[in-house]
Amino acid sequence: MASAGSLVVGLMSGTSLDGVDAALVDFSEGHPHTLATFWLPYPAAIRQQALQLQTAQHDEIHSAALLANELAHCYAEAVRQVLARAGTDAAHIAAIGCHGQTIRHQPAAGYSVQLNNPALLAELAGISVVADFRSRDIAAGGQGAPLVPAFHAAVFGDSGRHRVILNIGGIANLTDLNPDKPVRGFDCGPGNLLLDGWIERHKGLHYDEAGNWAREGRVLPELLKHLLADAFFSTSPPKSCGRDEFNLPWLEGHLKGSERPEDVQATLLELTVLAATLAIGRWCGKPDELFVCGGGARNLLLMGSLLRHLPDCRVAGTDSLGQPADWVEAVAFAWLAWRTLHGEAGNLAEVTGARGPRILGAIYPV
Repeated sequence: MASAGSLVVGLMSGTSLDGVDAALVDFSEGHPHTLATFWLPYPAAIRQQALQLQTAQHDEIHSAALLANELAHCYAEAVRQVLARAGTDAAHIAAIGCHGQTIRHQPAAGYSVQLNNPALLAELAGISVVADFRSRDIAAGGQGAPLVPAFHAAVFGDSGRHRVILNIGGIANLTDLNPDKPVRGFDCGPGNLLLDGWIERHKGLHYDEAGNWAREGRVLPELLKHLLADAFFSTSPPKSCGRDEFNLPWLEGHLKGSERPEDVQATLLELTVLAATLAIGRWCGKPDELFVCGGGARNLLLMGSLLRHLPDCRVAGTDSLGQPADWVEAVAFAWLAWRTLHGEAGNLAEVTGARGPRILGAIYPV
């Protein structure tokens, strides 16, 4: 039975810009137990504003501040909905862990920007908010990303099995859980963001369901070779990336213009797969198991391609480990907020490159 003060709402709105994932998580038994989930799609206007702010705009400080306020209202609605599903109210919630919406990720320049107005969210929800998780790690010399490997290690580690956890959201990141070595983790390249952007441009759809459109095309070897030649893929961890590195203009710089759109989609899917599997082979060795979370876990063609490239490895979604693939990151930010509230470090310095463990986030109490 959940006790007062053991419940945290995790909110994640990732690089895919599709909406807000909300998870109500109970920590009364020490480990995270998800009680309810809710997904709130972004209105088209918010999605478009967030995309525009990925690059320099006229009066962007004002635009970013207004969008942060709008996002706070979206986040508050997602909290209301997930609490309603669980049949509980704000008085029973210790905190909201809110990642915010990334619009710039520049750790080499000393910053990563996640749009959010946590003070407004605390007012709207009547619940304390933990936010700004990445800044402290960057201040300590780290990449500020990925932050989920600490959570992956806590909930997915197995003393007898070498596991890799692959999160395929807009960007793909992996966590190497080798029981004989320290935990490793890093961004390995684009996940769904190029696939989503390309199908939206040509089909008006937000994503390629099950990889069905990519299935109609064929991989273009020369294009794939040029895409994989990007220096990011051969850079040693720790490393992280975002829309700053991988975006449609980056893709267009490699196109001749005569390619069939479905062939480009098939090639982008293979890029996501090879970015992950080559990174696993180069920096993780040969794992026994690969568990996938994020939207990419629902792409049947992508999952089949992962298995094809890792024939001696079990490939499955994290659902089989008791954490539904769609909600892992929202639960992770509830877990990170829980650690912040209890004065415990949330980063893994060996993952991010920070000078040591750090308590992450800022608390906005009610």
